[in-house]
Amino acid sequence: MIAAMGRVSEIQATLVQLSAGASAQKTAATTTAVASASTFAEALASASGAATVTPSAVSTGAATGADVVAGAEKYLGVPYVFGGEDASGMDCSGLVQTVYAELGIDVPRLVSGQMKIGTEVGSLAEARPGDLIVTGGGDHILIYAGNNKVIHAPYEGRTVSLVEAYMDDSEITTIRRVIPDAPAATAGMGAAGGQLSAALASFMNGAAR
Repeated sequence: MIAAMGRVSEIQATLVQLSAGASAQKTAATTTAVASASTFAEALASASGAATVTPSAVSTGAATGADVVAGAEKYLGVPYVFGGEDASGMDCSGLVQTVYAELGIDVPRLVSGQMKIGTEVGSLAEARPGDLIVTGGGDHILIYAGNNKVIHAPYEGRTVSLVEAYMDDSEITTIRRVIPDAPAATAGMGAAGGQLSAALASFMNGAAR
């Protein structure tokens, strides 16, 4: 009888050990899954950050530089009016704001703000249709139309005009590209997509362990 009771105690002790082991394994698996999920979330946030819009950027939607030029050409012949921003009269920054607004792109009203948006273009030779050219330290802004031509609202007594780019790089304060190049945008998405794929793979591998 004593031997039988001893055997029962041994069996009970074994069951307790097995139960504790299973619980530990379950806890470890849960911890691993949580860690994997956390890693995935961090990677997702990091990948999303690659496409984060900077303070100087604007939402451009599907607009192109050619759309900007076509929009500006609609106002050729409109008289220069200081502070104006419609077909009855407009100044240089009013032309820029109006043209971009009609494409669904919000830009600042004054040259001082417009000269800080988008990304810097190194020289006039690198300018593309739709880029903004600022001269005089911020006194004047023009829309590059391509083929070394610009569209702008010059000054009192003149009208919105398409003319040869009369300035050189030494006279240009900055050139701003508001609408990014399509290849650059695609490359950015590709990098973000690669990070997301890697994050997902890491998460799935961790969950499978």
